[in-house]
Amino acid sequence: MAAKLKVFRTPIGFHDAYVAAPSQKAALAAWGAEADLFARGQAEKVTDPELARAALADPGKVVRVPRGSTDQHLAEAARAQPRKSPRKAVEALGSSGKPAPKQRKAPPPKPSRAQLDAAEDERDRQERAFEAAMQDLETERVRIAAEITELRRSHARRQDALDARAAKARQAYDTAMETWRNA
Repeated sequence: MAAKLKVFRTPIGFHDAYVAAPSQKAALAAWGAEADLFARGQAEKVTDPELARAALADPGKVVRVPRGSTDQHLAEAARAQPRKSPRKAVEALGSSGKPAPKQRKAPPPKPSRAQLDAAEDERDRQERAFEAAMQDLETERVRIAAEITELRRSHARRQDALDARAAKARQAYDTAMETWRNA
């Protein structure tokens, strides 16, 4: 037993496309639709027998029926508001028939580098002053290190001489004490 046919409709421009098919899936296939037009609300089942008659006469084939007369289409087009007024459209095209280029605002002036240059110059002067001060201190440190080394050598020589003198004096004292005790 053949499946009972249902009639479905979807709008295509100025026409409605009707098809008699056993299911929505078959109707979508007949229309060549890749998306589910029924889920999107762009297709519907037809219940009016007058509208369904042409589609039921040729099942499985798409039947295109105009959506209103030419007069109705023209009347609707006249009521619609144009996006641009005709005068503005002509002005936009210009004398050559091509759209005139849009007037661009003059670009803002290039920002001044004066403050940046002044800040960088000050930073560079500070860096040079720091390097000079560090060089002076390094020179002073080398001089002081040499002075410390010389002072240590001099101290060591004097200390050795004084240690020898103290050792000689101790020996003389110890000898004198020994003589005194034995006396």
